[in-house]
Amino acid sequence: MNKRYPYFIIWLAAVFVLWNLAQVCSCNEDRAATLKSPATAVNDNLVTIDTLKIPHDKFGEAVRYGRALMLRTAYYIGPDGVNGHYTGNKMNCTNCHRDAGTRPFAFNLVNSFKEYPQYRAREGRILSLAERINNCVMRPNLGRPLPLDGREMISIMSYLKWLSDSARVNSHTKGLKNMEVSFPDRAASSDHGEKLYVQHCGRCHAANGEGQMQFDQATYTYPPLWGPKAYRQGSSMHRVVKLAQWLKANMPFDKVTHNKPFLTDAEALDLAAFINDDQKHPRPSKGVTEVQYPHANEKAIDYDKGPFNDPFSETQHKYGPYKPIADYWESKGLKPTY
Repeated sequence: MNKRYPYFIIWLAAVFVLWNLAQVCSCNEDRAATLKSPATAVNDNLVTIDTLKIPHDKFGEAVRYGRALMLRTAYYIGPDGVNGHYTGNKMNCTNCHRDAGTRPFAFNLVNSFKEYPQYRAREGRILSLAERINNCVMRPNLGRPLPLDGREMISIMSYLKWLSDSARVNSHTKGLKNMEVSFPDRAASSDHGEKLYVQHCGRCHAANGEGQMQFDQATYTYPPLWGPKAYRQGSSMHRVVKLAQWLKANMPFDKVTHNKPFLTDAEALDLAAFINDDQKHPRPSKGVTEVQYPHANEKAIDYDKGPFNDPFSETQHKYGPYKPIADYWESKGLKPTY
């Protein structure tokens, strides 16, 4: 019996390591292929990327490091980063921009290099792509800006350029934008969202939204959704409609597909309302000193800080109902955004 005991310990350790590896892959998605095989994705008109085609030259080295930064942000530039300490939490870019920005309907980044510079209503000015990258570093990742001429910024930019140059994109390509949600005639319900969270989300993100760390404490297997190390106020995810669009297309990760959402539109909005309920959940403050949406007639309708260009309250802007707001904007010849 004693002779067999060490073998049992080895077997148990192996099972533990394999289980953790499976959990890491399920959330951080460090893999060469995208969600679907290229042939199937093309048939569905989904955006596709084949990372096996990254060139084997100096530019390819930068592309690979840029992709690695997307997948393992905390490892490289997090609080304990091996190449610098730029982000203030241990979340990874791929937690939101899934599969390093290549997953359809998951804050896809394939066209980002072509789309910048662009005017951003949140800042009220034209932003370069590098500035937009640093917005993500500072807001959801609680960090400080990457040097514009540093290896990390250049590598992320190289990766995004390679994505843009390599993607099979046309006017019918699906998944480049967020999945739309239709607005119910009621406000999103944080209380109902709490029930949905207990039912579908707590098993991974924990009862108090703190997420689950990897066994090596380097990053999260499942990221926090609120609390001191989650995304801060002012992040795109902190807007209810924006988060609901992402949830509808991506969660629960083991029950949803690109063409068959698990949550209804109303459920996605309720769940987003619960996650982003600042009365229930502490969250890092805005932190970024720049005024958000300096022009009232350009604010996203689910941004809840006044002054507004309409007669609706902060509460209605945050939780809805959104239809009356959108209708009001359209009646004034303005395009509602969210």
